[in-house]
Amino acid sequence: MRTARRYLAREIYRSCAVVLLALLGLFTFFALVDDLDNVGDKFSMLALLYMQALALPTRLYDLLPIGLLIGAVLALAGLAQRNELVILRVSGVSGLRLLCMLWIITVPLVIGATLLSEFVTPAAEIKSGEASLMFRGKASGSRMDSGYWFKEPMRDGGTRIINISKLLANGNVEGVTLYEFKPGLALTSLSTATTGTFSNDQLVLKDVTETRLDDAAAQALANARPPASAPAQVTKIPQRELDTTLSADRLLARVLTPERMSLSTLLDYIAYLNYNQLDASRQVVALWRKVAYPFTLLVMITIAAPIGFMQTRRGGVGAKVFVGILLGVGFFMLNQLALNVGMLSQWPPWFTALGPNVGAVLLALGALSLMEYRHATTRFIQTRWPWRKTPA
Repeated sequence: MRTARRYLAREIYRSCAVVLLALLGLFTFFALVDDLDNVGDKFSMLALLYMQALALPTRLYDLLPIGLLIGAVLALAGLAQRNELVILRVSGVSGLRLLCMLWIITVPLVIGATLLSEFVTPAAEIKSGEASLMFRGKASGSRMDSGYWFKEPMRDGGTRIINISKLLANGNVEGVTLYEFKPGLALTSLSTATTGTFSNDQLVLKDVTETRLDDAAAQALANARPPASAPAQVTKIPQRELDTTLSADRLLARVLTPERMSLSTLLDYIAYLNYNQLDASRQVVALWRKVAYPFTLLVMITIAAPIGFMQTRRGGVGAKVFVGILLGVGFFMLNQLALNVGMLSQWPPWFTALGPNVGAVLLALGALSLMEYRHATTRFIQTRWPWRKTPA
């Protein structure tokens, strides 16, 4: 069986490599054509090619499941057309045993996808964000028109809201605005800084303009009377060191979508959000989806098994590949639908991430079992069907 497994692995790996290269080339070409309108003096053609090269690991990570499905269907259909699967079946290898062999073949791909997800893709995404900041002056991610917003508690029990208008490629920031509230959400000070640098759990602000409100200002305005003292004091500070839970890594993580973060970064960011009493449901769902991603590859090879095994005597490679593409696209759409509906309906994150995978595996195993025992099933129906006509 080791020889048969190696032969199957070689055929599947070769088909998957061809399919992935074709998909990567196709999607990269479309992305290049879509971004050609942005090429100009500041954003050159060389910069566009550099950014597309940085997007290749992420694109490979996204296309790997459907590439594995199409490649496995293509390889198994070719083996079936050459009657090589028939030889394996005649030699005593059952369909379920062949499926176990396919799962073993998928293990190296699972390990490679995990390494790609944990090390290569996050680093490439951060480099891509830095390149976008350098060439375009903006980065993708959860950015509003007013910049990036963060909320964190203060040591005196108050609340601080940080607004950063621009991120720099080296992790520093520009255009920082601080809103500091005392317990009860009464504004106490408003500070603006031109630049900021992260160092030793501190945000070092330069050229700070601080506007501090008097405690009696709100009461004076409520009574519609002139206050006894100035309601606000404006102070110029060359430098201010601010103790904060925000860091350069967490700031760059904000640029990434949750699915592009590594597990360690995602766990750290979830802890940061929970500590600051912010909504982390999107990140928790992304964490479960990253955990379920290796299982998705096993789902793809399980779906490919019954498609490749069916109609072994008549071939039909093109039809099988077409069915595999339809199933792959359908599974991708079902995954996205489950993500969106789960977020809106507040389903448990584990159900949102694992539900489509478990359903697809059960359907594929049911189809494979039906093919494996179709003769016994047909014989059972013919002999046990309640209204079967009995011979006279």
